[in-house]
Parts: sequence; C-alpha cells; structure tokens
Amino acid sequence: MKKIGVFYGSETGTTADVARRIAKELGVADTDVHDVAKLSPTTLGDYDVLVLGSSTWGAGELANAWYDFIAGAQILDLQGKKIAVFGCGDESMSGTFCDAVGEIYDAMKDTGAEMIGRFNGDGYDYSESKAERDGSFVGLVLDEVNHPDLSDARIKAWTDEVKREIA
Repeated sequence: MKKIGVFYGSETGTTADVARRIAKELGVADTDVHDVAKLSPTTLGDYDVLVLGSSTWGAGELANAWYDFIAGAQILDLQGKKIAVFGCGDESMSGTFCDAVGEIYDAMKDTGAEMIGRFNGDGYDYSESKAERDGSFVGLVLDEVNHPDLSDARIKAWTDEVKREIA
C-alpha cells in the first residue's frame, strides 16, 4: 500500500477543509494531512504519493505558506513518487482562476516525480487559468465561493482517478 500525504496552504481555512475532505476520500489518516506552514519540505520524502493543495489569492498567487515550502520542495529529488495537485479559487476572478494549482504543478514537475490527477475542465466558467493545459486542468480545481454544491462530486471523481493512477 502506498503511503499518501496531503499537504496544503490555506489563508481562510477553506483549502484546509478541502484537504481533509480529500484525505477522507483517499483513506488518509489525519496525521498525514499537513499545513505547509508548519513543516519542512523534507517531510515530502516520507510519502509515496504527495497531494498538494493551495488557495489562489490576489492576482493568481499561492497561499503565502507555499512560497518558502515550494522553494525547498522543488530542489528535492522525488524520483519514484507521484504528485497530485488541487486548489480552491473563485470563478469570478476569471482571469486567474485557480492559478495556484498551475503554480504548484510547474514548480514540482521537474522534481522527478510523476504528475498525476488531471481533471476535466467541463462545467467551469472562467476565462484563463494557469491550471489549464490542453483542455483539462493539471489537478482538481474547486470554487467553494460560487459552487460549493459541486465540490463533493468533484472531489469524489478526482480522488477516484487518483486512486486508479496510484494502484
């Protein structure tokens, strides 16, 4: 069984809540759900599968806690690990919708890990997102502001895909 760690940066608690919901769907213990503001990037080495999430702020920025963490994380050799990315955004910020997901993806794609967990972009209303590549998202994107009613189904669909990719 692969050991899964969920890592998040959250400004208001929304992404922290989503991280716990994702962890529950993946069967991850609470002790393996981590706020990146409270640990070293070397903790990533303890896991086979890394689920990384951030809220998107301002003009498409990561949650503040991610900046130092990601700087340390992206220089690690994560060969043999798998990384899935998720994030929260607001579709009304349609030019930067869930950009943090794309920021994490771009920072981590050259660490030697296999990037998994793409998500279908259908049903979203935005103009641009750094998380979108070739018609789909590089990870799960959620809008807990305007469409919280869609989040549970999207989390379930995405975690089912992640489970298939790590099996």
